[in-house]
Amino acid sequence: MKLQQLRYIWEVAHHDLNVSTTAQALYTSQPGISKQIRLLEDELGVEIFSRSGKHLTRITPGGEAILKIAGEILGKVESIKQLAQEHSAPDRGSLSIATTHTQARYALPSVIESFIERYPDVALHMHQGTPAQISQSASEGEVDFAIATEALDLFQNLLMMPCYRWNRCILVPRDHALTRVKELSLEDVAEYPIVTYVFGFTGRSRLDEAFRQKELKPRVVFTATDADVIKTYVRLGLGIGIVAHMAYDQELDEDLVALEAKHLFKPSITSIGFRRGTYLRGFMYDFIERFAPHLTRDIVDEACAISSRDKLEEFFSGIELPEY
Repeated sequence: MKLQQLRYIWEVAHHDLNVSTTAQALYTSQPGISKQIRLLEDELGVEIFSRSGKHLTRITPGGEAILKIAGEILGKVESIKQLAQEHSAPDRGSLSIATTHTQARYALPSVIESFIERYPDVALHMHQGTPAQISQSASEGEVDFAIATEALDLFQNLLMMPCYRWNRCILVPRDHALTRVKELSLEDVAEYPIVTYVFGFTGRSRLDEAFRQKELKPRVVFTATDADVIKTYVRLGLGIGIVAHMAYDQELDEDLVALEAKHLFKPSITSIGFRRGTYLRGFMYDFIERFAPHLTRDIVDEACAISSRDKLEEFFSGIELPEY
């Protein structure tokens, strides 16, 4: 059994069982990958992939178990490389982050600016996607950190740490009738068509929960993953917008009014997560602390030593989170 063979089966499984695409991604030949997979299956005495002719059709039950362990082994190998680089070149390397548009556009710019200034030899890569995609990327080791509000609890091998609390605002044009309401109620909001985030994005579950508890059915007429897109359609008169308060800029959005809504919805918590067992380099600790100052190296190490999610929640319950 060779590490190369484990890498091949892992990559094939994560390229929709397409050996040709995998070969292109790994800069090698399709026949070479197919041969090594066959050799590994022969050695193990079990099929990892089912086949129809020359095509792989699905991962076998035995293959699922093998791939899980292969992923853990490849993760350990990556940790060894990271450890070696930490000793040979502590301020050089790469850091990949998966996050949503709202975090990338509004919460992260100042953090990334200061980080790049401090670590000019660390290549920083940002990937955007849905919270589920973000979490999966971190769970499978495709990125170092996942930063999101939703879906980080879908994967048991992710260690999640709360960064800050935030809430929403209602965006309307300056001449809108809601600007003359002294204190908004959910009933007021439900009277108008709503433009907001796609379900599963940026605390959307909190929004739906609030209306459900009041037995109200909001008229969500348009959804998007991008707060700037939501603001565009509010300007076009499609409806009132419900976005993260951080997405409102008084200067850039001077034609819109942000109406306070924290009394209408429970606050959401944005977390940063990474795969358990990840070797954190010095600049990775630094990035976490720049994004969430209460997550010092000591706190992160303590969190890493806690295996139970319930105990982890209890640990962080004693830490007061900042509000964004």
